[in-house]
Amino acid sequence: MTEAEDRKPQSDEAKGTFDPEITSEFAIPPGLAVPKASKGPKGGGEPETTSEFAVPEGLDVTQPADGEPEGSAFSLPKTYSARHAPPAFTPAEGFPVVSLTKDVPWQDRMRTMLRMPVAERPAPEPPPKAEEGGPAVPRVLDLTLRIGELLLAGGEGAEDVEAAMFAVCRSYGLDRCEPNVTFTLLSISYQPSLVEDPVTASRTVRRRGTDYTRLAAVFHLVDDLSDPETHISLEESYRRLAEMRRNRHPYPTWVLTSASGLLAGAASVLVGGDLVVFVAAAIGAMLGDRLAWLCAGRGMPEFYQFLVAAMPPAAIGIALTLGHVDVKASAVITGGLFALLPGRALVAGVQDGLTGFYITAAARLLEVMYFFVGIVVGVLLMLYLGVQLGAHLNPDAYLGSTERPLWQIGASMLLSLTFAVLLQQERSTVLAVTLNGGVAWSVYGAMHYAGGISPVASTAVAAGVVGLFGQLLSRYRFASALPYTTAAIGPLFPGSATYFGLLAIAQNEVDAGLVSLTKAAALAMAIAIGVNLGSEISRLFLRIGSAEKRRAAKRTRGF
Repeated sequence: MTEAEDRKPQSDEAKGTFDPEITSEFAIPPGLAVPKASKGPKGGGEPETTSEFAVPEGLDVTQPADGEPEGSAFSLPKTYSARHAPPAFTPAEGFPVVSLTKDVPWQDRMRTMLRMPVAERPAPEPPPKAEEGGPAVPRVLDLTLRIGELLLAGGEGAEDVEAAMFAVCRSYGLDRCEPNVTFTLLSISYQPSLVEDPVTASRTVRRRGTDYTRLAAVFHLVDDLSDPETHISLEESYRRLAEMRRNRHPYPTWVLTSASGLLAGAASVLVGGDLVVFVAAAIGAMLGDRLAWLCAGRGMPEFYQFLVAAMPPAAIGIALTLGHVDVKASAVITGGLFALLPGRALVAGVQDGLTGFYITAAARLLEVMYFFVGIVVGVLLMLYLGVQLGAHLNPDAYLGSTERPLWQIGASMLLSLTFAVLLQQERSTVLAVTLNGGVAWSVYGAMHYAGGISPVASTAVAAGVVGLFGQLLSRYRFASALPYTTAAIGPLFPGSATYFGLLAIAQNEVDAGLVSLTKAAALAMAIAIGVNLGSEISRLFLRIGSAEKRRAAKRTRGF
């Protein structure tokens, strides 16, 4: 081949031609002797190419014992025991030791620990008479969920429900628990240790009913479970819980219907009514109550129950106007509205929002809105029918309402008394809440009528006094604050503002109606915020509860 042919690029066929003179760069040079690998004892030889992870010959490696499984980062150490674990765990950065005093209500102690990280919570003390082997974890979680269900269905706030569930778990030695409460779902998770799988259980609240007697019994059970000096077995707790469910309401049906009528009559006196107005409002409220019971027995939703219950008082007020009876028809309709406004759900919803349970608060406030819309529709139907029939209803009648302090204070106390009966409260709490309602109206009247302060500010301060006194009474008796506050805020409900707003809308005065309804909404929010603020003041300044207050989220500073 010539030199020019040597410089030509070779084709693929030429490259593939075997040339014995060309060898691989990994080929063993001739003359270099490499010993062959030794053969096994059975004549089988290992391949010449071995792994870089193979153990070199002559190196002895200790083999694990037969039958011991391969370890994992999440497996339990041999020296760890969940039952005999150290009483406290301190992270590397350290934290101050938390000591909770035992002479305070369990609600405050549980609130304090719920806002702590799990690792910082003080370990529960073992019960003095521990059961053999301890109670089964699933049964403890089931008991906890059943107690939480009764509290949530009775109208208790989400924070207090979580505190009660946490107290029940800790009373049986389950310290690493995380309860979670929403509007209709309760769940709780328990993790025995950092390396064990958690156990989670949940329960759905299907029905809601107002029975503060049952609510007080549940609080008494949780208080007994939280007492370190007593020990209640799991079977005893289940027995007491079953008795609470089986117990009949403290008041019969006819007493509840009569209380509804007296409540409406007392409310009509608050807004300037006389004896005729009292009787008319009472009859309308009792008819509405019976119609609502009839709808409930037929399985109709609560929206339609409120709609039907709002119609008889409005119909009676319009009938008195058409009959040219010299009475305040507006007072009759307003008294009927007082018996229907969902103040209990409103206060619970605002309280949940202020304490950080925004999902539950949104659901409760949405429920209140639906109830309020039902009342609005029922009253508007009657008002529109009355206007079409020629009834002359004056939207400005409330401007001339008379001020009768003694009559109004007596009416406010009667309203609180009947409201407490409707809430199925214990007879021992009725007197206290009646006096609290009279104090609330006295504060409101002194600020609004005598002092000339706006009704919203006066309502907020009066509701704050109700919350403060209710919290003091509940802490004195180690019970829930709802029986001492809910009925006492009844005289402060915005019944008249709601009625006159609806009347203006029925007479095609939409702007004036919206202004009045906005005022009613502002009064309702003032009531709810005032009650919550009074409760917080009692815990903040009066040292009601433990010295270590529950931790709250820091403000976001705009981001």
